[in-house]
Amino acid sequence: MKEYALEIHDLTVAYNEVPVLWDIELEIPHGILIAIVGPNGAGKSTLIKTALQLVKPMSGSISFFGKKYKQKRKKIGYVPQRGSVDWDFPTDVLDVVMMGRYGQLGWFKRPTKKDKELALEAIDRVGMMPFIHRQINQLSGGQQQRVFLARALVQDADIYFMDEPFQGIDAKTEKSIVKVLQNLRDRNKTVVVVHHDLTTVSEYFDWVTLLNTSIIATGPVNEIFTEENVFKTYNKNKSTLLR
Repeated sequence: MKEYALEIHDLTVAYNEVPVLWDIELEIPHGILIAIVGPNGAGKSTLIKTALQLVKPMSGSISFFGKKYKQKRKKIGYVPQRGSVDWDFPTDVLDVVMMGRYGQLGWFKRPTKKDKELALEAIDRVGMMPFIHRQINQLSGGQQQRVFLARALVQDADIYFMDEPFQGIDAKTEKSIVKVLQNLRDRNKTVVVVHHDLTTVSEYFDWVTLLNTSIIATGPVNEIFTEENVFKTYNKNKSTLLR
């Protein structure tokens, strides 16, 4: 029996008894970079939050590498939407990234020299070394996003979830983040990204899941990202959406 990085069966989630996700069946293989794509309100963020036990489902099962979340949580990384973070919290870049090591350490153990080295390495990978002692509320949106990416990287997870990591950032920052994500994929990590820009799906991603409350289609981009499937997802013509 094949083991998947993420396996979801019979998942239904409702807010105030209104279904947001309905009868979700999703199997994501190891070592791919996958976009979760769909219109506003389609349940994209809810899908990954439910997988991470931040939202309670009505029904369904979720497993990571064949095991429950609690058994694998140290190997699961998460970058939330930037708008959901309290950026006024008084802390600097290095401290935020170091928080990514606490899952390995436990909250009551002091970080070691090795932990700090790993944090600095992650900060360097996202191009934020000149800002290591800068307060996070003094950073631009793109810089803040890089910091949270570094915090996820320092966990050395096997699967990463990223909720709209390109929202509100400039094109240069977006390209640099994509390179980091593709590098993770090349190291056999699985990266799941909530994404809204249809024009870059084929360029950035290997796989795509088209979602609108239910799964419309999922699989390799070159097979799944078709005019017909996009129409089913958005009830619009793909060429219109790509303008």
